[in-house]
This record gives sequence, C-alpha cells and structure tokens, in this order.
Amino acid sequence: MLDYNPLACLPSSEELPDSDDTAVDNELQDLIPGLLKAILAIAWADRMDWFFGADMGVYYDPNLPAIVPDGFLSLGVERFFDENLRLSYAIWEEEQVPMLVLEVVSQTYRGEYTTKKEQYAKLGVLYYVIYHPTRRRKSRLEVYKLVSNEYQLLSGNPVWLPEVGLGIGSEQGIYQGITREWLFWYNEQGLRLRTPEERVQILAQKLRELGVDPDALL
Repeated sequence: MLDYNPLACLPSSEELPDSDDTAVDNELQDLIPGLLKAILAIAWADRMDWFFGADMGVYYDPNLPAIVPDGFLSLGVERFFDENLRLSYAIWEEEQVPMLVLEVVSQTYRGEYTTKKEQYAKLGVLYYVIYHPTRRRKSRLEVYKLVSNEYQLLSGNPVWLPEVGLGIGSEQGIYQGITREWLFWYNEQGLRLRTPEERVQILAQKLRELGVDPDALL
C-alpha cells in the first residue's frame, strides 16, 4: 500500500515569494518589529521552539498570495540556524498558525481594521496587535485576543499574554540611538525586558566597577 503525503503536493516555503515586494511606508514599520525580535533573541536564547518574522510572507493557501504582517510570532516551531534561515512561512509546512501578529499603522490605513483583521481571525491568530505611532487622542497600542472567532480589545499597558508567557506594552526608550516610544516585552511582574543596547551598557558599567575600561577591549 502506498503512503500518501498530501503535503508533498504543496509548494515548499523555499519555492514561494518571501514578501509582497511592497516597501514599508515608514521606518518604524521595520524598527519596531526588529526591536521585539532582538529582545526575544536574548530572552529566549536557549529556546528552540519559536520564530519571529518581520515583513515576511505568511502563506495559508498555496493558490493565494501571502499575508505580509509587519511582525509575527509563532511558538512550537523549529528555530533554524542554517545560513539561509526561513525564506517565507508556509502554515502547511510549519503546522502552526502564528500566535501573535503585529501591524504598525502608517499615515494611511492599510486594512488593519478591515481585511487584515478578518484574515487573521479566519486563520486563528490568537493575538492581534496594532500600534499607531502618531496617534494622540486614543491609545497608540491596541492588543486584541481572538474569542469565539472575534477579536476583543484587551486593556492595560503592558498587556499580559499567558499563552506567550510574556506581556507586550509601550513606553519611552532608546533603540539604535533613537529616543521615542517603543514596543517592548515584559515579564509577568510587569518588568520590561532589556534591549541589547541596555545589556551592553550594563556590562560596560560592571567592567568599569572592576577597574576595566571596556573601550580598551575593542
């Protein structure tokens, strides 16, 4: 009797376009997901079951174009370290729908509250995060949770995400020398996880306390 594998009939992630070739509308749509990914790379350095993608195609149907969120987090997937890494994210290969999706709103809406929201809900994305960098009268950070196939807005800043094991929130900080409000990950006690730059600064300070000039080591 022949073994039939339906996945063998579907294209692999390496054969699919890795993005929609549309440039991001502003630099924050690249920097904000990049900071979240950089923090996770340190906090979860020993974990091999997660992936954070930024501006990468998420394929849910081989006959349809990919969805390309500004950022997304998947748990329970293999963490690759080979030189090519992931070229795209095919749900039928990974066997995991992203648990969290992030959209950073530009000056013009790109379907964050309509088509994208509906697509993510149909896929079963548990958390949908929308960040408005320039919003003033309303909250710039909105975190939605999928409940009975509909997204419900959660309150708080940061917002604890029990299925992720982290919280997400916004506050003033410095990243790549830029001082502004950024998105960060938080522990269960509401303490912000440090950025790579902050860890370097702490290490440099400890070296100085030991009488070692960190600049002399470079």
